[in-house]
Amino acid sequence: MHVPDGFINAPVSAAAGLLAAGSVAVALRGARRELGGGPTVGGHGGERTAPLAGLVAAFIFAVQMLNFPVAAGTSGHLLGGALAAILVGPYTGVLCIAVVLLMQGVLFADGGLTALGVNILVMGVVTVLVAYGLFRGLVKVLPRTRRSVTVASFTAALVSVPAAAAAFTLIYAVGGTTDVPLPKVLTAMVGVHVLIGVGEAVITSATVGAVIAVRPDLVHGARGLTAPLKLHVGGRLVDAALAPARPAAARSLRKLWFTGLGAALVLAGLVSYYASASPDGLEKVAADQGIDKKAEEHAAAGSPLADYGVTGITDARLSGGLAGTIGVGATVAVGTGVFWAVRRRRGETETESAKETV
Repeated sequence: MHVPDGFINAPVSAAAGLLAAGSVAVALRGARRELGGGPTVGGHGGERTAPLAGLVAAFIFAVQMLNFPVAAGTSGHLLGGALAAILVGPYTGVLCIAVVLLMQGVLFADGGLTALGVNILVMGVVTVLVAYGLFRGLVKVLPRTRRSVTVASFTAALVSVPAAAAAFTLIYAVGGTTDVPLPKVLTAMVGVHVLIGVGEAVITSATVGAVIAVRPDLVHGARGLTAPLKLHVGGRLVDAALAPARPAAARSLRKLWFTGLGAALVLAGLVSYYASASPDGLEKVAADQGIDKKAEEHAAAGSPLADYGVTGITDARLSGGLAGTIGVGATVAVGTGVFWAVRRRRGETETESAKETV
């Protein structure tokens, strides 16, 4: 659902850019708490979440290359907002999607640069808000089990995709560059993206379930499933202090991280060759409804990695695989760097506050 340049007029694109920048600023503040929080169950705090968030961004980048068929002549791909929010938290989730979209737009000419704000709002902010809000509501009413987290993940991801499609239609109603019947656009967008949402839900619930199976303490949305140990102190119940992280747990995290990175590299470098070549939901609706009449060439169309291929390499399998591998590596490096910086900034702020208190 990457919106290209030319679909939305300049004033609305600029306004969307400002809203997206404000949303990212809010996400940065919230992510400081998610990435730099104190120890969680098992003694793992923000120092473990930052590299995991970078891995989540890289994994989403990789899976977005795997377009899957959803209808005759139409394909879809993961948006990732639900997956990121559930794994690493809603604020960090918005940042994950923003990093992915930035890398795709700058390096691979995927998603217009003038439409970057629109894409962050639609694919990042809307999907995260809708998915995480629904997810939290469901886990409160469902039994407190790991299976409930997986079921809630499936439902939240499913709903988030047509919600993003409706959000795009709303933006297009305000700033679209062509005059088309909006009810038909809304019906077509939501209809095809409900089907895409099923694929999103399967990928999201399967990934969340896989991580919960090995390290439930690292899944943001699964925190609180296990009640903390209580001790009687002075006639009242208090939470027991968490034990420091064990070396075995640290090794487990490294194994999970390298396994996830390896999976992302395989998906982007090898499996992506077999992805559906059909246009995705937005491209199909745009062509059918005439939304794309004023589409503009991407500003980064001359990039050596444009269209997920490496310039000068004629073998399609090798070119696409190498581009995907570069994309995963660049995304995990940039994403991890951003999240470490956010966490470090929180630590510096807390240190300054402690000095002022003394």
